[in-house]
Amino acid sequence: MAGQPDLGRADLVTMLAELTQKPAAEVGDRIGSIELAWLVHLVEQRYERQLDLTDDQLAGIRTVDDALAVFRTALTAAADG
Repeated sequence: MAGQPDLGRADLVTMLAELTQKPAAEVGDRIGSIELAWLVHLVEQRYERQLDLTDDQLAGIRTVDDALAVFRTALTAAADG
């Protein structure tokens, strides 16, 4: 899959809803370390790619939108690499 992955904000919110066992509408925007680990795992499974995230990238993920931006960048790099 070259170019932009089809990962969207709603996908990440749905993944977090599964973890927290809440409806997607009740999932907050903030992401803690457990939620981040969960998202990385699920995104890697979904796209069958290892995300090669740096410590700086991981430290910069505090919200769903942060995660989306970093994951899209990492998936595009993995597809192009």
